[in-house]
Amino acid sequence: MTTFIDQEASRRDFLFIATGTVGAAGTALALWPFIDQMNPDASVLALASTEFDMAPLAEGQGVTIKWRGKPVFIRHRTKEEIEKAKKTPLAELKDPVARNANLPPDAPATDENRVKDATGKVNEKYLVQIGICTHLGCVPLGEAGEYHGWFCPCHGSVYDTAGRIRKGPAPRNLDIPPYKYVSDTKIVIG
Repeated sequence: MTTFIDQEASRRDFLFIATGTVGAAGTALALWPFIDQMNPDASVLALASTEFDMAPLAEGQGVTIKWRGKPVFIRHRTKEEIEKAKKTPLAELKDPVARNANLPPDAPATDENRVKDATGKVNEKYLVQIGICTHLGCVPLGEAGEYHGWFCPCHGSVYDTAGRIRKGPAPRNLDIPPYKYVSDTKIVIG
């Protein structure tokens, strides 16, 4: 048999839990506009991925496009540049890791791993990399430096034709963004 005191305690517990639940829901609803305003706006989301057709690039030509506010170097490498990059022993590299967002973090910095897309496709003619020096964030110059790749004049970092650091203070290779081929020459970055 339940007593009056038990019924009062049960009713009080219910009211306490119900009030707390309604209060928590109200707080969440009141905070939602504040939280939602921290999401990126439509203009930023539009830059989350970008498509680029590399067919117009002549052999030996490079372009710089913008992706997420960063410069991305796309280069149609010559046969000589590809062969030079392939022949480079990994032991000579300052950074032995590929730094390719499409591969596992510990993938070696072979030329093949520097031109592999998210689906595993290798197109050695085209090198796609983020054009930001890994030392202090400068933008290197293309077709420059001792290895005829990229040269950062700010502090003297020298990258080869596969975007791998060879000399200077930069600690890492130029990063490869996440990208995939949607046709033989068209890629989507991001």
